[in-house]
Amino acid sequence: MIEDKDLLSIQEVRTKVEKAYAAWQKYRSYTQEQVDAIVERMAAAARANSKRLADLAVEETGYGNAKDKYVKNLLCCDWLPRRMRGMKTIGVLRELPDEKLVEIGESLGVVAAILPTTNPTSTAMYKTLVSLKAGNAVVISPHPRAHRCTCETAAVLAQAALEAGAPQDLIQCVDTATVEGTNALMRHERTAVILATGGHAMVKAAYSSGKPAYGVGPGNVPVLVDTSADLEDAIAKIVAGKSFDYGTVCSSEQAIVAEASLRDRILALLKAQKAYLATEAQKDALGKLLITSNWTVNPQCVGQAPTKIAKMAGFEVPPDTSIICAELSGVGKQHPLSAEKLSPVLSLFFVASFEAAMDTCFALLKFGGAGHTTAIYAKDDARIRAYAMRMPAYRVLVNTPAPQGSTGITTNVFPSMTLGCGALAGNSTSDNVGPQHLINIKRLAYVARKPEEAFEMPLDYNAAPSAPAGGPVGPVDRGAIAAAVERYLVSRGIAVSGAPAPAAPAATCGCAKPEVKASVLAGVAAEVVDRFLAKRAGPGQGGYG
Repeated sequence: MIEDKDLLSIQEVRTKVEKAYAAWQKYRSYTQEQVDAIVERMAAAARANSKRLADLAVEETGYGNAKDKYVKNLLCCDWLPRRMRGMKTIGVLRELPDEKLVEIGESLGVVAAILPTTNPTSTAMYKTLVSLKAGNAVVISPHPRAHRCTCETAAVLAQAALEAGAPQDLIQCVDTATVEGTNALMRHERTAVILATGGHAMVKAAYSSGKPAYGVGPGNVPVLVDTSADLEDAIAKIVAGKSFDYGTVCSSEQAIVAEASLRDRILALLKAQKAYLATEAQKDALGKLLITSNWTVNPQCVGQAPTKIAKMAGFEVPPDTSIICAELSGVGKQHPLSAEKLSPVLSLFFVASFEAAMDTCFALLKFGGAGHTTAIYAKDDARIRAYAMRMPAYRVLVNTPAPQGSTGITTNVFPSMTLGCGALAGNSTSDNVGPQHLINIKRLAYVARKPEEAFEMPLDYNAAPSAPAGGPVGPVDRGAIAAAVERYLVSRGIAVSGAPAPAAPAATCGCAKPEVKASVLAGVAAEVVDRFLAKRAGPGQGGYG
């Protein structure tokens, strides 16, 4: 009997990938209508179990709070399926008669879904629904600390899919999840694509697997509060976003950045929202607690209540505290709280100007959130646009809490729990990942033109103009060349009839230069021009017309 947990995990992965692949071979022939019916049934089952699964997630992981995990579940089983409703992913996606093109969607196969411990049930719903909407099978690898709630979510979805007519084994969840087993899943020959959510090491492993992968980067989300903002609205929304599920969402606000003239008003509004303002000593204690010596987030602090974090740092806060705030003077390793914290702790920066505020936000993103998300509260659209153009982030949110805005609850970005960070973070996409990323598109292309109709240049190699050694030649102006020849002849003492020839230089042979009539000059110029053009054109080209 095998007792090694890694070996058990690897064997289980191999078995479940093969089962999922066999199920996909049947599912790939399903119509769009059949697929949509299965997705709708799964979403309904998830909605019916959302509260129970949220409670189970908090009970098992100890991260976040059930009421906000319930909202995240609804994002994935209520809002997401409604946004996917009517989306074509199977068969003919669209026809373009004018372009004589037909686009056909084809599923990929088995999706390897790597799940985090911070959002285990909502991410399981999201990845399963988008995978099956795209016509794929899915094998879920739970985080070991969230195994029970993740596999329970998968079981709810799998039962609903079966009841709607899906093949047996289309949805699989790994019971014995280990790092070695997860690596085996990502590298399995039957795995078509990876959806990876987790720490840096896990995402790096996904991209190093040799398989197509969608991974994400960390979020160190700065929020610029402009002088044109409605401050009461802004601070209320920032606190709501930062406290959401105790800061476990990677797009949670990490810092407020504002001009110094707003400092007193912002601090007063934060206090009105039950935010606790840390002292210098408490700020230092928080930095040592939340960020480890190797610059990772302390897992013991992730998604914990403000009261618990304060107690762990050695001080007390009122029981109704919403978030903890700490004012910082700079960004970087000398300021640990300027990093991503994954907890209800918010940094504050007060600077001299709007330009300085943009510089600070830029630095925060570069320090640990490049490509992810940023936010701005303002009424001045010129400043909003300037901010968006400057920030190295692919979700720039305006006047909305960041977690709700980035995931599509309060904005019209696609509802998603996988937020790509683009090339800035080494990701393959900057999109909110959805079913459209889990299909291939085949293009049926009818003939639209003859080859010679596609180009402005001649297709005949022998008729193609050759550029001279000095570079390409543009259109030739015969009149300009004739005038140049005329000027040259005049400079040599050959005058046009009716125009005086210039005086001969003192040192000459004394020979008089003959006067040339205009008609003769025109003929000479024409002959020189023709000779010049013939040489430039080369043999067989007939000159330039």
